[in-house]
Amino acid sequence: MVVALATGVVWGQEKKTAKGKKAEPVAAPKPTPPKGPETFQVEFKTTCGDFVIEVTRKWAPVGADRFHEAVSGRFYDDCGFFRVVPNFVVQFGINGDPKVQAMWRKAFLKDDRFVGKSNLKGYVTYATAGANTRTAQLFINLKNNAFLDQMGFTPFGKVVKGLATVEKINAEYGQSPSQGQIQSSGNAYLKRKFPRMDFIKTARVLKPAAKKKPAEKK
Repeated sequence: MVVALATGVVWGQEKKTAKGKKAEPVAAPKPTPPKGPETFQVEFKTTCGDFVIEVTRKWAPVGADRFHEAVSGRFYDDCGFFRVVPNFVVQFGINGDPKVQAMWRKAFLKDDRFVGKSNLKGYVTYATAGANTRTAQLFINLKNNAFLDQMGFTPFGKVVKGLATVEKINAEYGQSPSQGQIQSSGNAYLKRKFPRMDFIKTARVLKPAAKKKPAEKK
């Protein structure tokens, strides 16, 4: 396992909601996201397979904190991969419930200072509409897109497991889905107009597994 070799840490999924218990509704984002861990991993289970993103907070602290807040609040559950451009990017992060999305779409973040991490293949970055307009939309680079580095696109993490899954996400709809329609009509629009679109099932923060104590010598 590459992650275990690179970090010396084994990760496990946090406890799921008890069977039969209704999940908590997605809350509105805080004006300033709560500080998240310096490093953490998020497992995405999707209709195409699973992948894991590892976040390094020092690359983009504000962006990393918002991502941790959004995942912890289950914002990305049941979100569609609405923009898939082969050999460029996979984009997601518009909530399927218009009421939830309305709370998040104007929760703009200040830009993080670029610290030299490039938009390489597998790196994860916020989509923007200009300076200081990041919210919760993300894209994963499908190739080395270094030309984005000086345009305000600052990576905060990278795919460390399942990049092949990301590359298999259904691209047949390209950039056809209307972001405005998703904002106003949610997943009802996507599932009616784009029935074979891939979706995120769940996105969960992984926690380090408890270290095993060494066996005592007899």
